[in-house]
Amino acid sequence: MSSIWHSRSEEVGAAEAAHLDDALSPRPDDDALVARTTAPPRRTWRRRLPSARFQFGVALLTGLALFAVLGPAWLGIDPDVQHLELSLSPPSWAQPLGTDLLGRSVLARLAHAARLSLLVAVLATFSAALPGVLLGLWAAWRGGVAERATVMVADAMLALPALLLVLLFAALAPGALWALYAGLSLGLWVEYFRVARAQARPVLQGPGVEAARLLGLSRWTIWRHHLLPAVWPVVARLLPLSVGQSVLSLSALGFIGVGMPPPSAELGLMMTEYLPHYDEAPWLLPAPIALLMLLVMGLWLITSSGDADDRSTDGAEGQP
Repeated sequence: MSSIWHSRSEEVGAAEAAHLDDALSPRPDDDALVARTTAPPRRTWRRRLPSARFQFGVALLTGLALFAVLGPAWLGIDPDVQHLELSLSPPSWAQPLGTDLLGRSVLARLAHAARLSLLVAVLATFSAALPGVLLGLWAAWRGGVAERATVMVADAMLALPALLLVLLFAALAPGALWALYAGLSLGLWVEYFRVARAQARPVLQGPGVEAARLLGLSRWTIWRHHLLPAVWPVVARLLPLSVGQSVLSLSALGFIGVGMPPPSAELGLMMTEYLPHYDEAPWLLPAPIALLMLLVMGLWLITSSGDADDRSTDGAEGQP
């Protein structure tokens, strides 16, 4: 009986050993499986490569920024100097874009107008983004009466169109650049406040922030590690749009005659000056229009490239 038991045990042990060797032996599919599980996600690698739309937008804005910053010094032409004998001269080697009614260089005035529009738009955007984001985070953090009061103020600001607010400041100080800058900043901060508050509220109610509060971490630590990383991607998408909106608003004010006064070089004012002479000098009006279109298009390409990347990476991630 004992011999039968020992023989049976030996058979079971041999079978288990053979099964273990078979399980540990490499199979043809193991290498492929390991490669698939250890390879970096396709989505991560594709996100590191900017899209062609983003690259084109950056190249376009870089060229316009160089033209606005270096153009006036490189040309060396005073945009306000008048040469009446060169009135409405067509494009030539000396004047690639011709001259206006007063004989002023269109190219020089275009470079100074681009610098003015970009400078005011960028300063107004960042002046609105910083307090708007901080106020939105503070309102979401405090909650209660403080949050309701700030939301009421933001809603009241939304009742006034941004362009109308700029017009009010321009009426207080006609022709002053600071009035246009202040009006644009006050019209833009509400968007950043609402975006920051909307992004911060679900994060503050999440388990990460609750654990950080239980651990006794400071407010700045929670903001830096939880709130700001959640808010920054949306704010980064909003910044180019705000710059484009500021450029368009500044040009619209100049076009209707309530922006920068003559003889300032400004895109909207240039359009107003060139429009009456479209029949006899049709090359004048397309210059400021083309610059404004290229500037807004570059900002739009940078903003919209993120949505295209998200759709392309999501589709690639679903493929085997």
